[in-house]
Amino acid sequence: MRHPTLLAVSHGTSDAEGARAIADLVAAVAATLPDVEVRSAFVDVQQPDAADLLPTIDGPVVIVPLLLSRGFHVHHDLHGMAAKKADAVVSAALGPDPRLAAVLADHLAASVPDHPRPVVLAVAGSRDPASLEDADAMAALLADRIAAPVELAYLAARQPDLPAALAAHPDAVVSTYLFARGYFFDLTVRHASGAPLTPPLLDGVTVPQPLIDLVVERYEDAAALLLAGAGRP
Repeated sequence: MRHPTLLAVSHGTSDAEGARAIADLVAAVAATLPDVEVRSAFVDVQQPDAADLLPTIDGPVVIVPLLLSRGFHVHHDLHGMAAKKADAVVSAALGPDPRLAAVLADHLAASVPDHPRPVVLAVAGSRDPASLEDADAMAALLADRIAAPVELAYLAARQPDLPAALAAHPDAVVSTYLFARGYFFDLTVRHASGAPLTPPLLDGVTVPQPLIDLVVERYEDAAALLLAGAGRP
């Protein structure tokens, strides 16, 4: 039986380095799944638009959100377009997940070696209540990983924002919980005001193996449900 196509859908960015880092991740996933057709699309900024591309793909499709939490793009955009194609499903978002905590911890260790500091986890933020639960869970996973308290800060939609969190913890290092460089990373840099700052999960240098493994697992779990006829996960 034909393997479902993997359609990796990210937000999209006008930052060339961020776009290249995401493309590198998709290429690494494709190399890991040589028997699967892997395509990429976007919900904003870049082309092809996921809603336009999906109907042109023959056969079953697993849409894997290259997004870190549940929110509008997952619930409305991706599930909305999948509902129009009988053999398409949407996998779970990438976060929260211990593998993301592992990448965040590696970035922290590289940015502030042998120097324990308070950690502020900077997340994009969303008004969707599910995204709030996901942010709390991700902060807890990172705290467990580094055995230290982690405070949350939001770059949009919620409080505390990053300047307020850093005012409360002026010696903190900012752990950047963003997928790649782009608008929100630039905002993080501005709001950090010189505080130590880690790169996004995709730093543009290497593609972390845990991220590749995570995307592959999201695809395989959703594909198994699709092929078993169990409906949308």
